[in-house]
Amino acid sequence: MRGLDFTSWHSLLTTLIGLALFTLIGMGVRLIMMFTIQQRRERANRQINERLRTLMAAYKTLGGSFTGDLAVDPRHLRDLRKAAGDVPLDASDRSRRIRDAVEAALSDIILLGTEPQVRLAERAARDLVEGRPVRVNDLVVSLRDFIRQALDLAPVPRDLAIPQQGPTRPSGGGGKGGGERDKGGGPGGGGGGGGGGGGMGMGGGTGMGAGRAEEDDVTTTSRL
Repeated sequence: MRGLDFTSWHSLLTTLIGLALFTLIGMGVRLIMMFTIQQRRERANRQINERLRTLMAAYKTLGGSFTGDLAVDPRHLRDLRKAAGDVPLDASDRSRRIRDAVEAALSDIILLGTEPQVRLAERAARDLVEGRPVRVNDLVVSLRDFIRQALDLAPVPRDLAIPQQGPTRPSGGGGKGGGERDKGGGPGGGGGGGGGGGGMGMGGGTGMGAGRAEEDDVTTTSRL
């Protein structure tokens, strides 16, 4: 208050201009800080949302089945061709597609998972490389608990006897062999191909809609 001078109109005007400039500078600094903090929060929310979406997709891939053979077959296509006399062609292609999807999910978990999840994924990947069948139930449970905690959901009740989970089994015979058989069937094969295209269109639309709904839910939860 000692620096303020109200003895004349000139000094009063100078004092008011100085106060206005000081206020504007303070407001500008505050706005810049708020804008910077908001940008950091938005960037953090985007990173969290992307991480959750990736881990949720990995969870669905690794834990989408409760029945059947829940172990991942580590054999590659060359091994499946050698065993084609003992294993049906559809079953061989099916196990190969499951293994490929599981490998991609393990890669995502190693990139974005927590330390315990990365260790479990590394052990599963090493077992696949060494040719041993892999069960991923422990990794699925870890992913489920982490996702529920990130979405602020209550933990799964411990008294529930949830069966062990395994990789999602791909739907439909499809595959390259099926397309070649359809082509070889003449006009009938062409009709089958058209039907398959329609099915893919319907499935793609449904998947995109579900993905958008899931993304909106995750974003809203992260902001809350």
